[in-house]
Amino acid sequence: MPELVVAPYAPSLIESMRSIGYSLESAIADLIDNSISANASRITIRYSPYDNPYVAILDDGYGMRPDDLTRAMRHGSRNPWDIRAANDLGRFGLGLKTASLSQCRKLTVVSLKDGELSARTWDLDLIAEREDWIIYVPEQHELSEMPLVNELIKQAKGTVVIWENLDRIVAGEPNINQALTEKMDLVRVHLAMVFHRYLLGEQGINRIKIHLNNNPVATYDPFLVGRSEPLQDEFITVENSTVLIKPYILPHRSKLTPDELSLAGGEEGLRRNQGFYIYRNKRLIIWGTWFRLTKQEELSKLARVRVDIPNTLDHLWTLDIKKSAAHPPDEVRQNLKRIVEKIVGNSRRVYTFRGRRTNDGKLVRSWNRIESRNGISYLINRTHPIISAFSQTLDEEGKNTLELLLDTIESTFPADSLYADMASDHPRNYEESDIENKLRMIAQCLLHTAGSIEGGEERLLTSLPMLDPFCDYPQITASLVKELKNVH
Repeated sequence: MPELVVAPYAPSLIESMRSIGYSLESAIADLIDNSISANASRITIRYSPYDNPYVAILDDGYGMRPDDLTRAMRHGSRNPWDIRAANDLGRFGLGLKTASLSQCRKLTVVSLKDGELSARTWDLDLIAEREDWIIYVPEQHELSEMPLVNELIKQAKGTVVIWENLDRIVAGEPNINQALTEKMDLVRVHLAMVFHRYLLGEQGINRIKIHLNNNPVATYDPFLVGRSEPLQDEFITVENSTVLIKPYILPHRSKLTPDELSLAGGEEGLRRNQGFYIYRNKRLIIWGTWFRLTKQEELSKLARVRVDIPNTLDHLWTLDIKKSAAHPPDEVRQNLKRIVEKIVGNSRRVYTFRGRRTNDGKLVRSWNRIESRNGISYLINRTHPIISAFSQTLDEEGKNTLELLLDTIESTFPADSLYADMASDHPRNYEESDIENKLRMIAQCLLHTAGSIEGGEERLLTSLPMLDPFCDYPQITASLVKELKNVH
């Protein structure tokens, strides 16, 4: 059977490939993947909007010899079905080229290994002129004028990727300086999130440092480890590879400091960022989705689930070229469906009881949640010590009036307004000093009543941390108990 080799028309195909859908931040993240795969520990990103604007990314990885660099500049330099090293973040052998040329018209890569400096350049204008897949080799005198090349030479190994003719980055922008600066701020946030486990130096991976125009990129922790509630890990075996699922329930908004709230994504981000966080070789590739296994709702916004997948399962997760989208295979999806309701249920309970465990029977609550055939209602706990103490000071008519007052409060409970306020994460509108004063007044009132019973004061002070509202403020309550014990 006759066969024909039909080579793609270079100018048309390479211009089409620029529209795969890379953003500036995802393109730079793709280049950092290569640096991590090359065992880099320090990555420097530098940009300039002046004269000849550029973006350059330097790493201190292994570097490449001239022939290796030529192969790396070829489109499809690696077979996606090849078995990769466990720490390899690559996939299709396209990232260096497609990511870079999605943002610029001229890409130069300079690499240093074993004392040998080499460079290769893709120039889209040259390809359009010659109508062929032409890369050229810069002269040695040209290299000294390129950004970060002198730094590369000083560190004796590594690679620098240089973008010039930044047509896509500055397209339609009246002020290149302002546009590039604003976009690089988004890059900083994106890198802090996508590579947070590498920046932190998690056990089992090499720690990296990323500097953007000499400023370090800080780590980011979407799970607030140490403050959030971890649930039981789950393990799923697929084709002899293990998928690790690690759920977390974040604290309620009212229990987060401003810095912690910012790390969690801010008040808007709490809802938007709930769901699964998929990591491929501990690099974040997709986040803030439930894969349609449950609805994204207000009461589930505190649930975040870390899912670790190895690169051996890329073919099942339908990973895209940008490594920014993936879909779980059916076997994993069924297991996720099995556990997702349990995870979301824990988030709902945090909102229902503001971070307290619902099965902790030692707590004395001010409100009781009553479930019946007619629905759910909230009734004031008549046996709460504060209400009980006040009731003992009243005569029969006063007790009847108190019961009428409690009934009125219960029947006018503003459930809809409360739900809306909780969903929008409005902070409670009072100062900590006001809380302390109110708790002190309540405690003194209870002690006055308990004083008429032998041993009552001691028992009250012991049980105070378990009473509403004291149980919501353990530090203030502990200080109050110590203070009141000294007085009494």
